[in-house]
Amino acid sequence: MPEWLIFLARATAVFLLTLFLVRIMGKRQTSQMTFFDLITAIVIGVLAASFTLNLAGNMTGTFIALLVWTALPLAIYFLSIKFKSVRDVVQGKETILINHGRVLEDKLMEARMTPEDLLSQLRRKNIYKVADVEFAVLEPSGEVSTMLTKAQQPLTPKAMGLQVGQESVPQTVILDGVIMDEALTAMGLNRHWMHEELEKIGVAPENVFIAQVDSVGQVYVDLFDDVVNVPKPKTKELLHAILRKCQADCELYALATKNEKAKQMYTETSKTMTQVVAELEPLLKR
Repeated sequence: MPEWLIFLARATAVFLLTLFLVRIMGKRQTSQMTFFDLITAIVIGVLAASFTLNLAGNMTGTFIALLVWTALPLAIYFLSIKFKSVRDVVQGKETILINHGRVLEDKLMEARMTPEDLLSQLRRKNIYKVADVEFAVLEPSGEVSTMLTKAQQPLTPKAMGLQVGQESVPQTVILDGVIMDEALTAMGLNRHWMHEELEKIGVAPENVFIAQVDSVGQVYVDLFDDVVNVPKPKTKELLHAILRKCQADCELYALATKNEKAKQMYTETSKTMTQVVAELEPLLKR
């Protein structure tokens, strides 16, 4: 067999083997990798390259080493999940860098961080004043997590005493001009409804790059042709306007009629509509 064919077969086999071993080890984002994870990945890559090129001259030993460097980290990961002491040794512990607005110099020294390193990490989070930080901790992954002081925290509807309605994750119903039936079914919709919504804005499905439907049934459409302007969804505004009109009409009918029973009925209906509008306003006005 030609040498190049042997090399191609070995490289393909090592690639598939490495892919299989990496999948067994599980998923972990690069930003969440600890120093131990990085070393493990580097060693597995070096062993895979050595196995492919037969640099060590002993393919059996290289293969065993590759299996060991896969099995041992995997065993350690399982032990880390079960025992905190193992997790602390392998992944490391969190280090508090700022507490109650004060930088802990001894903790910085323990984490091998300079003041410039700390300021750089804070700037990455758009924090330029240490005085704005109430609490900061260095995670085992090397990332600094922060909590701002009360005065510097973003204003939320809860802090303002406002009620807002719940909203689920929007579903992508059209992608690259193809209607996604599964996403429509998950929201209790179908293709007929989708075609009707697109007809309202004068768009064909094949011209839609991305279309999403939110929790109240509003359709957001992005076309392949960026020059064409698509009308923004008005479902919430229209529903709010219709409800307010119904409430105003009931008040008008109550004032116009001379029948006492009809007047009472329209008055009660107007009060009910007012309550309905007040309860739905956090959702419709958001």
